Amino acid sequence: MATCGRGCIPAVRFCQRLNRLKTLDDDLMVTSMKRCLTMVDLALLGVGGMVGSGLYVLTGTVAKDTAGPAVVLSFLIAGIASLMAALCYAEFGARVPRTGSAYMFTYVSCGEIWAFLIGWNVVLEYMIGGAAVARAWSGYLDSMFNHTIQNYTENHIMKWNVPYIAHYPDLLAAGILVVATIFITFGVRVSSWLNHIFSAVSLVVILFILVFGFVLADPVNWSQKEGGFAPFGVNGVMAGTATCFYAFVGFDVIAASSEEAKNPQRAIPMATAISLGMAATAYILVSTVLTLMVPWHSLDPNSALSDAFFRRGYSWAGYIVAVGSICAMNTVLLSNLFSLPRIVYAMAEDGLFFSFFAKVNPVTKVPVNAILVFGLLMAVMALIFDLEALVQFLSIGTLLAYTFVAASVIVLRFQPEKERTSSKANSTMSPNSNPEPSPEVSESQIIAQDSGELKEYESFSDKLQLVEMQNTRERSAPGVLKARWEPYLGRLLGDFEPGEVVAFSVLAVMVSSVSLCAVFVFGSNQLQLPTWSFALLIVVFGSTFLLSLVVIYAHEPHVNTKTFQVPLVPFIPAASILMNVFLMLKLSPMTWIRFTVWVAAGLLVYFGYGIWHSKEGLRELQPKDMAARYVVLPSGSLVETVQSVQPNGQRDASTLHTTPSPSAEEQQAKR
Repeated sequence: MATCGRGCIPAVRFCQRLNRLKTLDDDLMVTSMKRCLTMVDLALLGVGGMVGSGLYVLTGTVAKDTAGPAVVLSFLIAGIASLMAALCYAEFGARVPRTGSAYMFTYVSCGEIWAFLIGWNVVLEYMIGGAAVARAWSGYLDSMFNHTIQNYTENHIMKWNVPYIAHYPDLLAAGILVVATIFITFGVRVSSWLNHIFSAVSLVVILFILVFGFVLADPVNWSQKEGGFAPFGVNGVMAGTATCFYAFVGFDVIAASSEEAKNPQRAIPMATAISLGMAATAYILVSTVLTLMVPWHSLDPNSALSDAFFRRGYSWAGYIVAVGSICAMNTVLLSNLFSLPRIVYAMAEDGLFFSFFAKVNPVTKVPVNAILVFGLLMAVMALIFDLEALVQFLSIGTLLAYTFVAASVIVLRFQPEKERTSSKANSTMSPNSNPEPSPEVSESQIIAQDSGELKEYESFSDKLQLVEMQNTRERSAPGVLKARWEPYLGRLLGDFEPGEVVAFSVLAVMVSSVSLCAVFVFGSNQLQLPTWSFALLIVVFGSTFLLSLVVIYAHEPHVNTKTFQVPLVPFIPAASILMNVFLMLKLSPMTWIRFTVWVAAGLLVYFGYGIWHSKEGLRELQPKDMAARYVVLPSGSLVETVQSVQPNGQRDASTLHTTPSPSAEEQQAKR
């Protein structure tokens, strides 16, 4: 602030408010919720969130219109890409076992406003996803009865012709959401057991499809006679991968449930790996069976599996497939209704959303208010909106959340450890109470170290040792340049604070990813770039991306053997960022317009309510402890500074008082 005029000080402070980080308590296992979910419970929640209607609809659609039998490769590549994002969620879920998923992870690493926007968009994604699944559930059940429900509703209840609105109110879809919402309010154990039942039925049906399907398999359907294994070539496989990637959206329900897990440090990573492996195996094997049973070009995109058994002369198997499809969609509904209120609760608990949603029922230990309100909103959306209009809103918020979580993993991996605040200390110590030194050390100086811990120093020589310690960098500290890179990058990057270079490099990774993917997606068609310009931009942005990763890798990471950590950081998170950005830029312009409108509405909520009620903001207003500190000025003089020590170990940027030491001490310091 010394180089900044008085006019820009309010702007700097305002930006600091927007980017303040969440302070974590010492004991992250203490919660008002009930920790009762085992690894099996979490794994089945993840499977239920991923293996839904996509298994029965998406496989046939991608095989017929995009990739042919090579849909198997599309699911395999999409599973690997999803694994990169899932590993990032698993690390955060184990390290920060708090509800809120991507919102919470962004809050502890990137800043408050970014966390709010991520949470705000994920809430919309869950609402739309639940409503869309309910509409698909209703349509699938209605088709089994020759659309009797739709015909009766249009003829005897209501029918309208309004753009973006369904032709008739889907009472069945709204009804199933209301019933599911009521069951969710009974507590996490009831929700978990319901998910167990539906998941078990769905897995049995999948096993039936695989066994019976392989019996009916005919390798001729993959031969050149029927068009070959990859009739659309590599482009078709990659286009199918982009679509199949959305089939694995849903594993974040595991991280969202971390505050209710018994042993989150072990259960979250294991459940994430198991559920994603089971989902990927199911998608790959079912798509293999489907394309071997009948020729890929003759598939019915709306009900591929049922139609395949019907065409092979086993129409009765179609009813078993229908039961499995409905149970699978029920698990997705439960997953959405389970995750959505917990993200709303986490935002309300931090003061960024209305406090009404932060209340937890003392009996069921779940946020009942959030469950009821957003469950009913989801039912209203399913009642009036068309399925196609709902699906157009999907994906962008989830991909944005994946991107920020991956970036947060890199930032925290190379960030120095900060002391957490003790919840017990905060509750027992009054804000105005200041600890006084004991009489035995009344003459000693209290000096604040960089970690925020207060340490006593008895003599002036100890003070000089402190100055020397502060000027000597620990080579093994997180965020510090590695010793073997010091000869090459030391003069350029050696003077920055630990973790500062990594933070800027992560920003460069994000910007170069957007630029690189924009050239790939829009360069040839929309922008019509000449070949030399296209190649030059690819080289420039690609080199920036790789150089940023090298700079990050050149710094010391934080090693934690107690909880799971993503391997090959920063490369795996960076690959996840690149994949997510590419998929976001492939979305339609209308999706981006709707996304912009929703973000604008979220900013109104944040600046109208959240920024004023943020608990981190209220913590900053509390009285701060004072501590003295000795530093060496560029002139060589030793001065004593009195600074405020923040509760989270961070100091106020401004010096409150400075007192020069005696001249004799100055001379001794210079020597």
